[in-house]
Amino acid sequence: MSTIQQILQQYWGYQHFRGNQQQVIEAVLSNKNVLAILPTGGGKSLCYQVPAMAKEGVCIVISPLVALMKDQVSNLQQKNIKAVAITGNLPYQTIEKILVDALHGKYKFIYTSPERLNSYLFKKILPQLPINLIAVDEAHCISQWGHDFRPAYHTISSLLEIVNEVPVIAVTASATLAVQEEIVEQLKLKNTIVFKESLYKPNISYSAFKTDSKVNKVIQILQNVAGSSIIYCSNRKQTKRLHEILQLQNISAAYYHAGLEQLQREETQENWINNKTRVIISTNAFGMGIDKPNVRTVIHFDVPDNVENYYQEAGRAGRDQQKAYAVLLYNQDDITRLQALPSIRFPSLEFIKHVYQNLANFLQIAVGNGEGMYYNFDLLQFCKVFNYDVFSVISVLKALEKNGHIVFNEQAFIGSKISLTTDRFTLEQVEKNNEDFDIVLKTLLRTYEGIFDNETIINEKLIAKVCKTSVEKIIIILQQLQQNRLLFYQPSKNTPQIYFNYNRASANYVVFDEVTHLQQKKLMEQKTHALMQYVTNTIKCRSVWIQQYFNDTHETKCGICDNCLATKQKPLSTQIFEEIQHKIYASHFPLPVKELVKACNSYNKEHVWQVIQFLEDKKLLKTLKDGFIHKL
Repeated sequence: MSTIQQILQQYWGYQHFRGNQQQVIEAVLSNKNVLAILPTGGGKSLCYQVPAMAKEGVCIVISPLVALMKDQVSNLQQKNIKAVAITGNLPYQTIEKILVDALHGKYKFIYTSPERLNSYLFKKILPQLPINLIAVDEAHCISQWGHDFRPAYHTISSLLEIVNEVPVIAVTASATLAVQEEIVEQLKLKNTIVFKESLYKPNISYSAFKTDSKVNKVIQILQNVAGSSIIYCSNRKQTKRLHEILQLQNISAAYYHAGLEQLQREETQENWINNKTRVIISTNAFGMGIDKPNVRTVIHFDVPDNVENYYQEAGRAGRDQQKAYAVLLYNQDDITRLQALPSIRFPSLEFIKHVYQNLANFLQIAVGNGEGMYYNFDLLQFCKVFNYDVFSVISVLKALEKNGHIVFNEQAFIGSKISLTTDRFTLEQVEKNNEDFDIVLKTLLRTYEGIFDNETIINEKLIAKVCKTSVEKIIIILQQLQQNRLLFYQPSKNTPQIYFNYNRASANYVVFDEVTHLQQKKLMEQKTHALMQYVTNTIKCRSVWIQQYFNDTHETKCGICDNCLATKQKPLSTQIFEEIQHKIYASHFPLPVKELVKACNSYNKEHVWQVIQFLEDKKLLKTLKDGFIHKL
């Protein structure tokens, strides 16, 4: 068995672990249950990937986002590590083949969502798999007090019982004390070891600027700070508008949001990662799972919804440990929006039922129908028809999703599907009479096992490659085969989708947990209030503020945020002088200089040294060569 240091060097090219990584990994290898709270960019994935590589068997990684799974799997595959993602658009027979292959040791990592993990097929095969570790990524999603609550995460504990004695590691970057406790409780983890690193990032300068011209401020920042940048906007239209403005300023930029075609999103992301594009302007659809080390600035053009999201997104700056800037821009409209947000995100039960009724009518789903079906959903058209506010409708859809009625995916990708509608004899006759049909049909039959018996998801690019022709021609041939009633062909969908978990009910009988809904609204009111405090705070060190929010006891002043820099420029007031002097005399002498500075951590260091120097000049204190301060 390779040592964890050898694995780290061989596959990741690192000589040493960072922070608590080695302690976390050793705890996992000792078959302990672990909750690891590491800062963004702190290498959370290594904490389960390395121990999984050190043990026989396969690691199941439960992850909330398809994009995040794909990024992780791609990164592992590039290191020649056998990994696969089981996502919602894979057909039954493909998933079954993956799991059977895993039984025979073909995969080291299987990434999947909690929803998929709860399927019949997984439950059937899971007890047979040689599982060495279960990793719950973005574990804050399990908590209703978290910022990204996912009800399906609550089913994980019942599945853990099926694979008893397998160690579990839950990882997250942002969890308050209440969220930490609920993660352990919901997963039913016994004898859990909690590792929590300080959120303090000495290289990131946080700042918040109130400005009437955000565009001018963005241009000023990009002109003053060279290097790669992310700009977060609250909506798609703003990303495009800001992109056009930056292009006029000869600043290399691209925009990114969930409404773009998948290929365009991938190309935009790759160009930015490879430094072909300097600035990427995005909604919060961008960034999860991307580990670009040299981002020099993360600018929030609009105020995010909560401190957790802000910390995660700002933390994408400076992962190379070099100086970086996290800048938040705001105006009075942002503050007003924050105050109104809880009522928009958590609408009344009456409004939820009203939208549900009109949604079913819009999609033409009769009462008692719809279960297990995907529906294309034009959100803007729906809002136009029924005169709804877009954000209010999205909130209702999310509420219905949390209560298990639907699944709403703004960036769903449903792969192309084919099912043969004729017999083998007829196909053979067609193949003899049409060369194009012959090549494509034979490729389908050879490439996709079981295509005669099941609806199968296909890849037109792969077929085109095998047939040595263009994707466009393959699509035309498939359409012609459908017109000849030889097969059913459903092209891929890259539009927003709504999936009904249950048959449509009459609006009056929609089951809804209103108590939890109102509790979460109250929690959001607290979160938006906290964010407003962060934004408008002009005194306390921003790093310290963030550390206190997440119950981080280190509380280390950064000295480089906007508030710390402003404090350095302020003269030492009589009140501050007396407070520091009182702190000094309350200490036990002789006192190490370092201890005294640490005791006065909440004050500007320059001010502390000024007071010490004054008291020495007055011969009230004396600092000796041994580094101790003595009282005279």
